[in-house]
Amino acid sequence: MSSARPKLSTALWLMVICGCLIGMLAFGFRSSFGLFVDPVSSPDAEGSFGFGREAFAIAMAIQNLAWGVGQPIAGALADRYGPWRVLAGGGVIFAAGLFLSTMSSDPVSYSITAGLLVGIGMSGAGHNTVLAAFGQLMPPERRAWAMGLGTATASLGQFLVVPVGQAFIEAYGWMAAMMIMGVGMASTPLLALALRPRKEKKTSGNVAAAAAAVSHSVTSTAASLREAIRQAFGHTSFWLLTAGFFVCGFQLAFVTVHLPPYLSDLGISARTASWALAMVGLFNVIGGYMAGVLSERFSRRLLLSWIYFLRAVVTAGFLLLPISPVTTLLFGALMGLLWLSTVPPTVQLVGVMFGSKYLSTLFGFVFLSHQIGGFVGVLLGGYLFARTGSYDVVWWMSVVLAVAAAIVHLPIRERLFSPKVAVPVAG
Repeated sequence: MSSARPKLSTALWLMVICGCLIGMLAFGFRSSFGLFVDPVSSPDAEGSFGFGREAFAIAMAIQNLAWGVGQPIAGALADRYGPWRVLAGGGVIFAAGLFLSTMSSDPVSYSITAGLLVGIGMSGAGHNTVLAAFGQLMPPERRAWAMGLGTATASLGQFLVVPVGQAFIEAYGWMAAMMIMGVGMASTPLLALALRPRKEKKTSGNVAAAAAAVSHSVTSTAASLREAIRQAFGHTSFWLLTAGFFVCGFQLAFVTVHLPPYLSDLGISARTASWALAMVGLFNVIGGYMAGVLSERFSRRLLLSWIYFLRAVVTAGFLLLPISPVTTLLFGALMGLLWLSTVPPTVQLVGVMFGSKYLSTLFGFVFLSHQIGGFVGVLLGGYLFARTGSYDVVWWMSVVLAVAAAIVHLPIRERLFSPKVAVPVAG
C-alpha cells in the first residue's frame, strides 16, 4: 500500500496559493494594530485622536468579540453557500473598517469601525475560513498539509506587514498606513474566486474531482446542522477543546495589542517592538507548518497540551529575565513557534470528533471561545493599566491560564463522536 500523497491539480494549487494570500493579508493587517495604540490614542502624539489607551483597548476588545461571534455565522454561511463567498464579503467589510477608522475621532465611532467592522470582516476573511475551505475541498491526504501551510503563511503576513507598517507610520503617519492596509484588504474578493468549487472533467486520477467527491461524502453522525451543533455541545471533549482555545485567544490578543506599549513603558523602542511582533510571525511560519505535519503523526490533544505548557514557560521566562532588546526578540521568536500552532490540531480534532461536513460551523463555535478570551485579555489589559499603571497582573494570569489549558486537553477523546441510541425495552 503506497503512502505517497497524490499530486494536486492546477486548480487546487491555485486554491491553496490564493487562500494562503488571503490569510496572509488578513492576519498581517490584524496583527499590526498594536503598533497603532500610541499613534492613535496618545494625547501627546501628532495626528492622534487622543482618547487614551483604555478606549483603544475597548475598541480592540470589541474587534475580538465581533470576530468570535461572527465566526460561527461565517462558518454556517460557508457550509451552505461556499467559503469563497464568505471570504469575498468579509474582505469588503474588513477593508471598509480600515478606511473608516481613519475618520473616527471619538471612542464610540472608532469602536464601530476599527472594532466592530474589522472584527466582522475578519470572521469572514480570516485564515479560519481559509482553513475550513481547505478542510472541505482538499483531498484527505493533503488536508493537514494544507492547514499547516495556511497557518504558516498567515504568520508570514505578520512578519512582512508589521515592520512595513511601522515604517509607514513613521514616514507618512498612522492614517496613511491604515489606508494602505485597506487597499490591500480590498483585493480579497478577487483572490476568493480561486476557492470556488469546480465541476471537474471525468478523468482517471483527477485529484480535484476526488476531493470534490470526498467533500460531499464526509463522515458525520449528524443528519443536519442543528443535530451537529447539539451533538457538539453535549460532548465533554468539545467543551474541553473550547476551554483551551479561550486561553489561546486571551494570550494572543493581549500580546498583540499590549506588547508594544508595555515595551515602550520599559524604554524599548517602537521599532524593536514591531520587530518582536514580526519575529512572532516569522517563527510561526515554522511552528504553524510543523503543527500541521505533527498532527498527522502524533496525538493532537497531547500536542496541544505541550504547546500551552511551553507558552507558560516562555512567558514566565520573559517576565523574570531583565527586559532588553535581545530578550524581547527572543520572546517573539519562541512565542512565534507556539503562536498559531494550536490551530491545525484544534481544527483537526473538531473534524475527528464530528466529521468535516459541518466543520466550518463547529470550529466557528470553538473559535468564538478563542475570541471571548481575546476580548477579556485585551479589555483586562487596558482596564488594569488604566487603574494600576502596570500590565503585570495580566501577564501572570496568562501564565496560569496556559498551565490550566495544558491540563484540560489531556482527557479529550480523539475519536468520532458516537451518539447514544436508546434501546427499546421489551414488554
